[in-house]
Amino acid sequence: MSQITVPPSLPALVKPTLDTPFHIDYEWWERKGLQIGVELRAHLCQEHRAVFSEHFDTEKIDWIDEQTGEVTQIDGLQHVLQAHCSKQPDYINEHLSLVDAIFRVFLANGNTPLTCRELGNTIGHPPDKILHTLAGQQIYKGLRPVQRG
Repeated sequence: MSQITVPPSLPALVKPTLDTPFHIDYEWWERKGLQIGVELRAHLCQEHRAVFSEHFDTEKIDWIDEQTGEVTQIDGLQHVLQAHCSKQPDYINEHLSLVDAIFRVFLANGNTPLTCRELGNTIGHPPDKILHTLAGQQIYKGLRPVQRG
C-alpha cells in the first residue's frame, strides 16, 4: 500500500469534526494585526479590571506547567486570567456568547487543545453547535483547529 503525502496547505482545507482539537491560535492575532491584550482585558474579573485599568503594556513572565515542568513565557494578563480570574464562580456563565465561553475555557486551561465534545461538556452547549460555530468560514477570536505538523 502506498503512502499519501499531504501538502502543508491541505490541512486547512480538511473539514473539522467533533473530535478535531481546537485552541486559540495566537499567530492568527499577529497575522491580523490585532492586539490580544485588548481582548484579554475584556475577560478579567472585576478585581483585576481595576488593577489593570492603568497598565497598557504588560510584561512577559515565566510560567511553569505543574504537570510537565515546562517553562514558557506568557503575558502577565494571561497569567492573571488563568491563575485567578478563571477560578471565580461566574467566569463562565450563561450570559456569555458561545464564542466568549469557548475563549475563556482556553484562557483558563492554558490553551490546552480541546475537541468540540470536550468543550460541550465544559460549557454545557451541544458539541455540534460548537463545531458549526468554530468550523465555519468566519474565524472568531483566533479559535482554530490545531495544525499538526
